[in-house]
Amino acid sequence: MYRLIVGTKNWSSWSLRPYLAIRATGAPFEEITIALRRADTRAQIRRLTPSHRVPVLFVTEGEREFAVFDSLAICEALAERHPEAGLWPVDPSARARARSISAAMHSGFAPLRETLSMEFARRLPTPPLGNTVLADIEEITGYWQEALDARHGQGEFLFGRFSIADCMYAPVVSRFRTYGISLPAPLQEYCDLIWGLPAMQDWLSAAEAEVRDGLLAPAT
Repeated sequence: MYRLIVGTKNWSSWSLRPYLAIRATGAPFEEITIALRRADTRAQIRRLTPSHRVPVLFVTEGEREFAVFDSLAICEALAERHPEAGLWPVDPSARARARSISAAMHSGFAPLRETLSMEFARRLPTPPLGNTVLADIEEITGYWQEALDARHGQGEFLFGRFSIADCMYAPVVSRFRTYGISLPAPLQEYCDLIWGLPAMQDWLSAAEAEVRDGLLAPAT
């Protein structure tokens, strides 16, 4: 039913998000990884995807196949196709908040992305954090704390049950781990929860294999 095209596991934060979402549905899928930052990367992507970028989800229905691209669009499509997975909160106000902070992650936080680039399987020194990066961290952790406080003991994730909001912020969890960003205890517990997910650990195993097999350029 599904074919998910993703990029290099150590680097492709956008690929991780729909990967976690499709794992949460329990639906079987074929996964194809395209190596990024190589001379032939663009040609490989163009050969496999209509969007000229990863990730892309191909959906097969009978004899028809169509593509969904963009991480958030893929997550939305999976939520529609698998309502039983509960990828958005049931409560309208919680759902609106989850969508809002997911969209904020999708469109914002460029300073954090640039300074704390995703190196999923690596542990690196904390770089100098300027005011804009610190502001991004404060905004993100504020979203997390507000969501966690509003759960009222119902579930462990941002909105109780695992949702697209958790998918969207999982790469940030990995960045905080890679660069040793210290967090208050409740937020660190949330990060540990996300990091320990079987899907995250499977992604980590693949990312570690990329490092071990020499598939990545040295970290800078």
